[in-house]
Amino acid sequence: MQRLHTSLALMCFISISAGAVAAPAVADKAPAAETARLKAAAQRVTILRDKWGIPHVYGKTDADAVFGLMYAQAEDDFHRVELNYINAMGRLAEVQGETELYRDLRMKLFINPDELKRQYAASPAWLKKLMVSFADGLNYYLATHSEVKPALITRFEPWMALSFSEGSIGGDIETIDLKQLEELYGRGARLPLPPPILVSASEVEPEREPGGSNGFAIAPSLSKSGRALLLINPHTSFYFRPEVQVHSDEGLNAYGAVTWGQFFVYQGFNDRLGWMHTSGGGDVIDEYLETISEKDGAFFYKYGDELRPLKAVDIELPYKSASGTASKTVTVYYSHHGPIVRAKDGKWIAVRLMNEPLKALTQSFIRTKARNYKDFYKSMELRTNSSNNTVYADADGNIAYFHGNFIPKRVPKFDWKHPVDGSDPATEWQGLHAVKETITLFNPKNGWIQNTNNWPYTAAGPYSPKAKDYPAYMSMNPENARGIHAVRVLENKKGFTIASMIAAAYDTQLTAFEPLLPQLFAAWDELPAGDEFKARLAPQIAALRGWDIRYSLTSTPTSLGIFWLQDLSTTYTPAAKAREVPVLDYIQAAITPRQRLEALERASAKLAADFGDWRTPWGEINRFQRLTGDVVQPFDDSKPSLPVAFASANWGSLAAYGMTSRTKTKRIYGERGNSFVAAVEFGPRIKARSILAGGQSGDPASPHFYDQAEMYARGEFKDVLFYKADVEKHLERRYHPGE
Repeated sequence: MQRLHTSLALMCFISISAGAVAAPAVADKAPAAETARLKAAAQRVTILRDKWGIPHVYGKTDADAVFGLMYAQAEDDFHRVELNYINAMGRLAEVQGETELYRDLRMKLFINPDELKRQYAASPAWLKKLMVSFADGLNYYLATHSEVKPALITRFEPWMALSFSEGSIGGDIETIDLKQLEELYGRGARLPLPPPILVSASEVEPEREPGGSNGFAIAPSLSKSGRALLLINPHTSFYFRPEVQVHSDEGLNAYGAVTWGQFFVYQGFNDRLGWMHTSGGGDVIDEYLETISEKDGAFFYKYGDELRPLKAVDIELPYKSASGTASKTVTVYYSHHGPIVRAKDGKWIAVRLMNEPLKALTQSFIRTKARNYKDFYKSMELRTNSSNNTVYADADGNIAYFHGNFIPKRVPKFDWKHPVDGSDPATEWQGLHAVKETITLFNPKNGWIQNTNNWPYTAAGPYSPKAKDYPAYMSMNPENARGIHAVRVLENKKGFTIASMIAAAYDTQLTAFEPLLPQLFAAWDELPAGDEFKARLAPQIAALRGWDIRYSLTSTPTSLGIFWLQDLSTTYTPAAKAREVPVLDYIQAAITPRQRLEALERASAKLAADFGDWRTPWGEINRFQRLTGDVVQPFDDSKPSLPVAFASANWGSLAAYGMTSRTKTKRIYGERGNSFVAAVEFGPRIKARSILAGGQSGDPASPHFYDQAEMYARGEFKDVLFYKADVEKHLERRYHPGE
């Protein structure tokens, strides 16, 4: 499953603009010695901004390069950088107020500054230097930009890098349900348990635009050049990651997408190899049903034949109030499995997940410097990339796939999709699976690898891993419409180039409709001649019968088909969730012919009400708009926007584009999907092309706020300027930080 990680949650829930809560800049209190040290560090860094505003950061050492990278990120969007750390450290309520208390509590169940400081102190010298440079780069930006007013963090400390050490959009911590966490702790955890709050069907979220990603790797045998190719296609919230290059004389030379505030390229490539993370590997998070009893005001939980005391911890939660700053203290409880996060059926539930920030940060950085498959595999052996699969390609011609990385060993007989009995010692984790025990591929004979957050059992066509060879908990996701689509655009093809791989990744087919439209047509065909739907829906049925199930800007069946499937998805998501099946599978298997036709009538009516006619072309409805630098974009049908042809990943579109927030607009405005996309050819010399949603800068006044928007909407890529000589030919600005 795709998890909502740190920054994504912020995109969904908050918006801090340049006019946020004022705080003094660090320059006001920086001692002279520190100022001199930071100025000296800045002189060891050179930043070249190319014609797209992309920073190419050059430093003598890795630490120098990290300093420059953080400074450049702050230049492009300091508030997103700061926001990620406000959230990661559980301090949102100090900026946003009491409504964010339980979001903060969720983070603080795992993130403890004292523990992070201890881990920082115990870090190897090389990593400690990078963390110092991380803080220095951000602090120097604040020291040299007194006009920038942080919302909360006026000084960054090196240990803070450990609070946000893995750059996915799906942080494991954020899988914990906030409503259930508040229900348990909001009035103080107590026995007997209060009755559960019943959720009506209308409160259940419909199937929303999925996060995740696509990754393709093409072996030299299938490429025109005889070199390996890699598609890097994360489906994230827009503006979630900028495009960067970071280079040092110590062997660092990484290009790609960096999550705001982190000092490692998260999805990208160096001059020898590339890595693409897709979400949804194995089961990495488990819940334990704890049998609780109370004695003399203390809580105990059953484990085997004994009663163990729950550990009680008081967590202070400061928050912004009308009168200034207030605070609330919540007593939380831990079993040896982890924190208690919710209650169910008279039991408390503890959650166990990976919490290894030092190892995770180490792995995240060292993979960017890997020179070959052996080096990359060694980084994977740290086993802290918990939420991701990895698609890989290199200059030696190798392609590879890792389905997950952090996979706890468990007894397979238990149902790990649901909470297990915490009192049974047999449910304990038994260490971690070695990488060689997990689901992997290396140079499969078919010559290609794909993953679309789906199962790995079609990753390499007939040479894919076999489900029978692995415990069920190693792969939890089913096949999806994008996976079916990806296989089609890769199988039985030869002579791939960067251009043809991009074309495959933007193939216009919407595979989710293939099993569903015939059912709709049969439902209409079987109507008796006098049925009210027969004549009323005849034009719509005719339009859909003539549709090639491909999106285009001018297609009216695309609009009708998508609105029909959106209606079905919204209507039947609650029932599908109750049965724990994908909503499209439920629609295919469980609804009646009449219900299919009723949804088509509702979709037609909505199109007519919103756009004047159900025959509205898709390009009039599906739009790209970027009006402000806010984290959550304010969309407006009356303001300019661009038509976009590609559609939601829910419907099988490989080039994903969907809306995630609730809005009052009639048009669909993309917020998640294709964001940073790159296609890379490896060899003696890197060749690559890329595109970024909107542009590099978060400042609406910048020429790079919107300069890639039209190309993005067309699916047109720019050349990656990987080599310094090429950057020099397209140079906008050369400078040292602070100049």
